Amino acid sequence: MKAYHLEKRDDLDIFALTLRDTERPQPGSHEVLMRVHASSLNFRDLLIRNNRYLVNPKPDVVALSDAAGEVVELGSAVTRVALGERICASYFPKWAAGSLSMSHAIEQFGCTRDGMLAEYALVPEQAAIHIPDHLSYEEAACLPCAAVTAWSSLTGARGVIPGETVLTIGSGGVALFGLQLARLFGARVLSITSSSSKAELLKKLGADAVVNYNENAYWERAIRELTHGRGVDHVIETGSAQTLPKSLACTAVGGRVALVAALASSGGQIDAKSLSGLFTLQRVFVGSRDDFEAMNRAISLHALRPVVDRVFPFSEAVDAYEHFEAQRHVGKVVIAGTPDSSQRT
Repeated sequence: MKAYHLEKRDDLDIFALTLRDTERPQPGSHEVLMRVHASSLNFRDLLIRNNRYLVNPKPDVVALSDAAGEVVELGSAVTRVALGERICASYFPKWAAGSLSMSHAIEQFGCTRDGMLAEYALVPEQAAIHIPDHLSYEEAACLPCAAVTAWSSLTGARGVIPGETVLTIGSGGVALFGLQLARLFGARVLSITSSSSKAELLKKLGADAVVNYNENAYWERAIRELTHGRGVDHVIETGSAQTLPKSLACTAVGGRVALVAALASSGGQIDAKSLSGLFTLQRVFVGSRDDFEAMNRAISLHALRPVVDRVFPFSEAVDAYEHFEAQRHVGKVVIAGTPDSSQRT
């Protein structure tokens, strides 16, 4: 089969994305073999390739954590899924339910174990998640990291209540899923973005108001004004250490700020005064298999569809990375599977 590996080369400070032919993997007793029909990129995939991630990848690891595909082979003891079923894999394959532990966190597709940018991928039975029927493989491939992160940001220690206000930052995958899911909960959604075209998309998806931060340097004041001075109840902070103080400045007393994990790698420092407000600041690390399945029930009930920016052919995976890194995307960047992978070994 063909797979893209992250190769360490002496002439590069980053890992090279290298396409190789390798043997098709064989599932163990509690594993399934998934034919990958589509995969998608997340910010963490850039951090890993650029050698800036908090967890060191294993040598020559197959890239990417997110994909959707079809079960083509079962281990001898598998009972959760059947041949031919459409599945994704949970971001943390060992985290089924409950609280996140270090043993859960260290096990990640596309980092410490081979990932999804391949014709076939091994998925532990306990990590297999059935795909909502109304979604295509390309759409379902967007779910494991960005969508579950947004879901966890809205359903954590104090979940969103209908009528509350949610702030989203930008137009990346987590932000757009956050907007869509917050609307499902009956929340009012305020968003910030960088252009009028992105603002129009956010409004089309259901944002009640959008502030262009390139035109309004003090956007936190504008958000405050939109809440009549009260502030927002929930923030999905997907920006950077530079946007966080402003997010905190427009958070209501008793509000909750969900800090997406990748933010910590973006550099910058936070003034201690920014942390003196009466709010809860919580780090969010994607979510468990149970979180994923709960989210899928809501997605199925409301027929929610992810926003796909562009689908690249498998042969153009390097171009997909470049497109993503240049931040030319709005929504998710997807890489299609190879149409003839079932004929290869």
